[in-house]
Formats: sequence, structure tokens, C-alpha cells
Amino acid sequence: MTTDRRRFLKGAGLAAAGIPFAPSTDLDLGALFGRDRYQWLPGDHHTHSQYSYDAMYRIDQIAAGGRAHGANWIVFTDHGHAEHERASVEPTAKDFTAARRRYPDLMLWHGMEWNVPGAEHATVFFQAGDQQAAKLREFERSFDWRLTDSEGSSPENEALALKALRWLAAEERARRIHAPVVLINHPLRNGRIAPHELRAYRDAAPDIVIGMEGAPGAQADGFPKPLGNGGARGGYINGPGPNSWPGYPAEAYRTFGGWDWATAKVGGLWDSLLAEGKPWWITTNSDSHYNRGDTLVRPPVPGDWYDTTGKFPDPVDSGVPQLLAPYADFYPGEFSRTYVGVKQRSLEGVLDGLRAGRIWLTHGGLAQELEVGVHGGGSSVTLGGRLRVRRGTNVTLVVSARLASRPNGGGAVPRLARLDVVAGPVTGPAADRETAAAPGTRVVKSFEPRWAPGRQVVFQHTFRNVREPFYARVRGTDGRAGGFEPTPDVVGQANPFEDLWLYTNPIFVDVH
Repeated sequence: MTTDRRRFLKGAGLAAAGIPFAPSTDLDLGALFGRDRYQWLPGDHHTHSQYSYDAMYRIDQIAAGGRAHGANWIVFTDHGHAEHERASVEPTAKDFTAARRRYPDLMLWHGMEWNVPGAEHATVFFQAGDQQAAKLREFERSFDWRLTDSEGSSPENEALALKALRWLAAEERARRIHAPVVLINHPLRNGRIAPHELRAYRDAAPDIVIGMEGAPGAQADGFPKPLGNGGARGGYINGPGPNSWPGYPAEAYRTFGGWDWATAKVGGLWDSLLAEGKPWWITTNSDSHYNRGDTLVRPPVPGDWYDTTGKFPDPVDSGVPQLLAPYADFYPGEFSRTYVGVKQRSLEGVLDGLRAGRIWLTHGGLAQELEVGVHGGGSSVTLGGRLRVRRGTNVTLVVSARLASRPNGGGAVPRLARLDVVAGPVTGPAADRETAAAPGTRVVKSFEPRWAPGRQVVFQHTFRNVREPFYARVRGTDGRAGGFEPTPDVVGQANPFEDLWLYTNPIFVDVH
């Protein structure tokens, strides 16, 4: 047992009981969870349209599909590409503006999926008013590896990625763009982003690079296919390549219950970042290109069509649900949901919630609602917050979940079988920037709700006599596939509705 872990186990009182209690308890749950301050809005930051070289939907079709499945906010993120930069950005902006007018109740952003120099992909979005298209084109032309010949892993290309982040920060300071956000997409699908790169991105622009996908989109790619020629949830079917970081084990290239290994492994890469005491939030999304079960199809076109036009023709309705490749995705909100706690229902409200880490994530409607709060020393905070207490204080974490009451896309009402409290010590900046482990982090308490559709369950866990700073987060599962620990998804045999998980972002506790 490491020194950090011994200190944490001794100081935080992890043997303390996790006590279920009724919502009628004297504890003011409304105040603890900030119910008078926050509403939780699901959305999606990673979608593709006919302006991507590998997708087909009109912008308004993505918006309509997301709206129909409960999404309140959506970011449109077509791929960086030479033809996209040349011919697609302004037409996308026009279609985007039309979608905003058609669906005024949705909060929509025109962003892009950035090919990160020396790495792989990231969501980039910001606001720039009537200069939105021009600023996106400038960023794409200057910093996308497809346009700058900077794909390979090298110090020079990594430096260009950091230059791009500094450009976003400078443009924000100069008020030419507003509130840029960067999220690393499907981080370990190809092992292309090393731990030191994640740390470098975060440290170069901590208010802009706010985290990563904890679970990728394309979750329907795991469905069993005829002849056993199926894909894998999130497209995680690869192995190490010439640009992969060599320190990742083979298991890092697979999803675990649909979640990236960086997130699913307790005490792994995500926890190693949180153990530094710095924000690093996770999200989930659709990565919508072709959505499973849709009847829309792309008309046949010559192979060089996109490279000539920068846009595919509008899809047509075949009348037949499409279930085979490339239909590997869901609509925004259909399977993956990123819930953000907002102070106001607006673009600014969602941005504020994302940057603050007021985020919880679920697959397949595993829970209808989820609230987490921590209180101690007369104060309380919710997800993404920092609670400051005196040494020796008892700190209590409270979880409230509204169990599912309606069938999901798999045709069944999901059952939340267990909730886990995961916690670990904050040990400060990593001496080794390639660190991908936090040995002091572990599951400290588990709860098994008695299931009844629509029921609210409330649990608490107390960290007694806290002596050192720590963080805590919550995860949950239906326990159907691998039991109560995430297990690797089997390539070609992974129905996403049969292995559901939810995760929250952490709460930090600072001790003085």
C-alpha cells in the first residue's frame, strides 16, 4: 500500500457507514443540491452533418432528432478537412442559422471537430457573432493537421497544438471570440494522445481545455452483426499504431461498458489527473454520422463527390430501418446524455455549467435524475465544486437518484442496480507527466437501491476526521453484463443497452 493511500484511508475515515435515508430527513436536500439555483439540461457536443466527409444529415435534421430525444443543447462539429475549409464553413453557418430560427427552444453552437496536431480529435466551439464562420475557418486553416501536414506524433506537432490553444486564449482576450471550449474526443480509441499531452493541453489553457469524452459516441457500433463482422462500441476496435503512446496497455484500446478505459479504470488515467487537484471534466455524446434504425440514406454519388463539393446531397427516406454499418450512432440524447447544471437556460448558462464541471452522464436512461452534494463545516457544494473545510472536519457526500420509469431505446426500463462512491487523495502535480495511475483512488462505498420505477433513492457516506485534501465522484451500473465492475466490451457482441453505466464529475475537498 502506498504512502498516499495509507494517509487517505487513515485520514478520510473510509470505513464510515454509507447510510440510506428517506428524503424527509432534516437535511435540506434542496439547498444541498442547489435546486433553487440549477436546472439540469441534457445535450451533446459532438455531431456531424452532410458537411463532413463521412456523414449525411442536414443540420436541421440533427437538431430535430436531438430535440425529439430530449436534447436541450447541441454542438455541430464537422470534421476539419481541406475541402471543408475551402467550401463548407460558410454554407454550414447559413444552415446553422436557419436551424436556430426553426428551433428557438434549442441552444445550438456551430463548432468543428479539430484534427489535433500530433494527436487525434477534439471538439472546438466558441461564439463570434457574424464572424463565426470566418474565425472557424481561420482556426481550421492554421491549426488542423489535415491542412498543416502535422498529423504525426512529434515535439514540433505537439507544439503546434499548444499554439492553437494559445491562439484561442488570445482571441478571447481580444474579444474577437467568446467563451471557447475544447474537449478531447474518444481519447484512447487509437492511443494517440499521451498523458503528458493531456496535461499540456490543460495547463496551456485551463479555462478552455476543460476535459475529455469519458465515453465516446458511436455506441451502436457494438451491436452484434450478421456473420460476426461487427464493430465495437465507440469504434474502439484498434491496437497500437506508429503514432500511439507506447505506455498504454492493450486493454486501453477497448471500451468498458461503453466507457473509455481512461475513465472506467478506477485509479487510472482520469483519476491521475484529478489527483493533481485540477479540474478535468468528462462528457459523453452521440458522434452522430449515421444513426442506427434510421430510414434515411445518402444518395449514391461518385467517390470524389465530397472532395469536389464539400457537401453530400440531402439524404432521402428509404422507408427501411438501417441496422448495418455504417449505421453505428444514435441521435443526440437518444442513448448518451451529458447533463449540465445551468443557472439560466441559455448559451451562457450551458457554457458556465460545462466550465464549472456541473456535469453528470448517463447511457440508456439508467437514471432519470441524479444529484450529488457534499457538505461539511457549515458549507456545501455540488458537482464540480470545491468544499473548503478545517482539518478534522467530518464531510458527508449525499447522492439522490430518480430511478427510470420508462423504456429506453432497447425496449426495457433500465434498472439501476448499484451506485459507487469513488474517492482518492489529492497529491498535487505529477512529478512524471506520463503518469496514468492514481493508486490511492478506490471505491469507498457502494449502495444497492431497492428498485421501483420512478422511485427516488437517497444515500449518504461520511468521510470522518478529514486530514488531507481529496476528491469524490459517483458511478452507477445496471450490473447486467460484467456485474458491478466495468469489463471490456466484446467486439461485435456488445449490445449497448445490455451494459449501462452512469458517471458524475468530481467534487474536490480542500483542507486547511
